[in-house]
Amino acid sequence: MLALVAPGQGAQSPGMLAPWIEEPAAKLLVQQWSHEIGLDLVRLGTTADADEIKDTANAQPLIVAAGLLGARALNKENNFAFVAGHSVGEITAAALAGVINDLDAMKLVRARGIEMAKAAAVTPAGMAAVLGGDREVVHRAIADLGLVAANDNGAGQIVAAGDLDALAQLAPEGARVRALAVAGAFHTSFMEPAVAPLRAIAASLEVRDPKCGVISNKDGAVIRDGREILDRIVAQISNPVRWDLCMTTLSENVSGALEVPPAGTLVGLLKRAVPIVETFALKSVALLKRAVPIVETFALKAVADLELANEFALRHNQEVSN
Repeated sequence: MLALVAPGQGAQSPGMLAPWIEEPAAKLLVQQWSHEIGLDLVRLGTTADADEIKDTANAQPLIVAAGLLGARALNKENNFAFVAGHSVGEITAAALAGVINDLDAMKLVRARGIEMAKAAAVTPAGMAAVLGGDREVVHRAIADLGLVAANDNGAGQIVAAGDLDALAQLAPEGARVRALAVAGAFHTSFMEPAVAPLRAIAASLEVRDPKCGVISNKDGAVIRDGREILDRIVAQISNPVRWDLCMTTLSENVSGALEVPPAGTLVGLLKRAVPIVETFALKSVALLKRAVPIVETFALKAVADLELANEFALRHNQEVSN
């Protein structure tokens, strides 16, 4: 079976939407989203520089828009068995699973970006990636400085978040620390002011149960109730992302994972942590020619496996009856 995975903040790059909106229908769709959410996604996704698009309020809608466009070009109606998103990528995943429609996903992520930017402005804080080192040693060093392991990404990567002075002191033995270009301590209590406004918006959206399993950042659990999925997405704003557990769930349930744009980050983590899962990063429009056959192959395999399972069950029931 195949899963779709959607990246989070930090995956953005200048011009990231340009190749995906060369088709007139796709550009018109993005223009409609822009009008509805009050943000010029076309300009931001084609001509804005790196500094402008790293702003939380801009980066998050751009990342979700890119994921939705990539899935649209791929044909997201294919029967994917699971979806998972990292941080803001959970909104992309919810839309791909049919929990909310694409426009509501854009409205929700626009509000998420604005509210998280507001929360980040209240108290100066930041994030830093800790690469390598012993897992227990790294977690202890983070806790000893009053910081939070905001993203446990597996594959030897943990992201610490909190006070800027404390982050500057972080130096776990055997690990490298790299400051991240974000203006806040996401997925910590610093983001608590953003939760209530997002909860109110989420409550107003039409929600459906997903057409496939949705793997949650909270604990790696597979959630099949639409309202619970949205509730978890809102709560995750101020709670750590456990992508390591999401990868474990993927390794136990699928044999392949395709990352939608802006792709690359999650595939890299999967290759290191669970190499048994076949991966593909949809980094460009040119790669659609390779991606579509991969998706179709997995879909055919899934149908064949289901037919085989049904045949086995029928034969077993007949033997029991005899």
